[in-house]
Amino acid sequence: MTEGMVSIDFPLPSKERLLKLFSTNLDFVSLFILKNKKQNMKMYLLNNYGGCSNFIIAPPLSCPPASSKPLRSSSSKATSLAFGFVSSTSKSLRSLSVSGNGTGSSLSARMVASSSAAVREPVSLDFETSVFKKEKVSLAGHDEYIVRGGRDLFKHLPDAFKGIKQIGVIGWGSQGPAQAQNLRDSLVEAKSDIVVKIGLRKGSKSFEEARAVGFTEESGTLGDIWETISGSDLVLLLISDAAQADNYEKIFSHMKPNSILGLSHGFLLGHLQSMGLDFPKNISVVAVCPKGMGPSVRRLYVQGKEINGAGINASFAVHQDVDGRAADVALGWSVALGSPFTFATTLEQEYKSDIFGERGILLGAVHGIVESLFRRYTENGMSEDLAYKNTVECITGTISRTISTQGMLAVYNSLSEEGKKDFETAYSASFYPCMEILYECYEDVAAGSEIRSVVLAGRRFYDKEGLPAFPMGKIDQTRMWKVGERVRKSRPAGDLGPLYPFTAGVYVALMMAQIEILRKKGHSYSEIINESVIESVDSLNPFMHARGVSFMVDNCSTTARLGSRKWAPRFDYNLTQQALVAVDNGAPINKDLISNFFADPVHGAIEVCAQLRPTVDISVPEDADFVRPELRQSN
Repeated sequence: MTEGMVSIDFPLPSKERLLKLFSTNLDFVSLFILKNKKQNMKMYLLNNYGGCSNFIIAPPLSCPPASSKPLRSSSSKATSLAFGFVSSTSKSLRSLSVSGNGTGSSLSARMVASSSAAVREPVSLDFETSVFKKEKVSLAGHDEYIVRGGRDLFKHLPDAFKGIKQIGVIGWGSQGPAQAQNLRDSLVEAKSDIVVKIGLRKGSKSFEEARAVGFTEESGTLGDIWETISGSDLVLLLISDAAQADNYEKIFSHMKPNSILGLSHGFLLGHLQSMGLDFPKNISVVAVCPKGMGPSVRRLYVQGKEINGAGINASFAVHQDVDGRAADVALGWSVALGSPFTFATTLEQEYKSDIFGERGILLGAVHGIVESLFRRYTENGMSEDLAYKNTVECITGTISRTISTQGMLAVYNSLSEEGKKDFETAYSASFYPCMEILYECYEDVAAGSEIRSVVLAGRRFYDKEGLPAFPMGKIDQTRMWKVGERVRKSRPAGDLGPLYPFTAGVYVALMMAQIEILRKKGHSYSEIINESVIESVDSLNPFMHARGVSFMVDNCSTTARLGSRKWAPRFDYNLTQQALVAVDNGAPINKDLISNFFADPVHGAIEVCAQLRPTVDISVPEDADFVRPELRQSN
């Protein structure tokens, strides 16, 4: 065996031996279970991060004879051949708690992430722009580059869009109406003669809605999808992910050479990669991805007409640049949407974080959390109305507003001493059950499984080859969501709901677990904060406060809707079966986990991002309508 290899004495090692081995040779392991029965051992290593890579679940291992001598490592780098993981150079973990007597047939251990645990370095995402001012910001010790937005920059749009005479906005779902109107209004303010034209399939009922906001066939700003693509220099492809997967070949064939394909999601890249394909080499490919759903993009733009820079943040990516214009075009697009600041990413990083985020804190996980806690609170004697307020209203109202303006630590600091204990109890019990599901979800997204499921779902939901459509049903008729309707009807205007400490602890644990996963996977802090914090509390949660979580699940994009329905039950079950059981059994609070929360560098990074935030909070009217046209027409 080569230098650096480590094996463990058999039979099962003592507690002291295990502590010494793992505390010096692993950066971070969230959960592992060792089982020893009749001289056989299985190793289950779940959710390894950071320095632990090349994860393998080993088959059952026969124990060597008792006389076998263990091989010892002379290096801080260690590879456990028997246990099937590779550990990089590591620092000691701050805590490792082991249950059992150290010599029994079964023991379990849970590793605690240290704030100093090794993380994968973010990809360098510097860029050049000849039109806009690039700024350097330091987030948690990492230098990143952004472009600060503002209406005062609209005057630069003609330069950014040089060579573009027509921008084709394809689709009228969530992002289409918002982006088309924002672009049109910004270009008018910039005194540009660039045409923003909507392209829709023939016979689409969305023509009526586009006409209602000023796009018409007579003015040349509304027309057939294929004619619009063929006549546009910049094509913003904002149709559904499944429709992109089904129609990409025809779309590419209609694009002019040297034109630019604009995406607001990297899904299409993931789909092409899954088939070993890429974009045509005669077009540029860029992305601008607002960190909020379409109604938020439009609502904040309208609200901020009197406030310079008001809008929703966006990431941008240049995947392919055939003539050197791509970065300036993408940044101009983002500025025209009203983005307060735009940060760089890659299409691959974007689709991973975005699809993962939808299944996590943006929708799926928060749906699972509130279902689990509502059930628990009512079973323990709380009234249904109060249980709803202490779950959904608490998260989508008070907690979201506090995090949006002051950060996560402010939620904790605003609690009473007794409330802080409840918060810590909930946080300590919930962090790892949330992380377990989040890590699995990220891996499924990265492996293409979630993308494939969306493509298959799209083929189920619409008429294909003479087969009947099989659309998703709704979830809003169950007990909890009917209670929500009653609560909202009697809610005073502007009421943000209570701050319930236990709910706050679970929700913040989820947010921190998602941040940890993205950090371990090498995403930039800008992406981490926007996907895990800003998009949640500044875009989605305010709309959920107005209409309920179930309404959002029933009316969001097919990709998000499918993901929420698939992953929400997993979060529900894990919290119910692990976190809440631990609380009921009186499990002690993991003080190291709480300390790491207080000391996490993400709080400082969030504070920097908050300084770039416009001085306007999104206002969602009671009659806010964010139902997609195709769903509205089927009601």
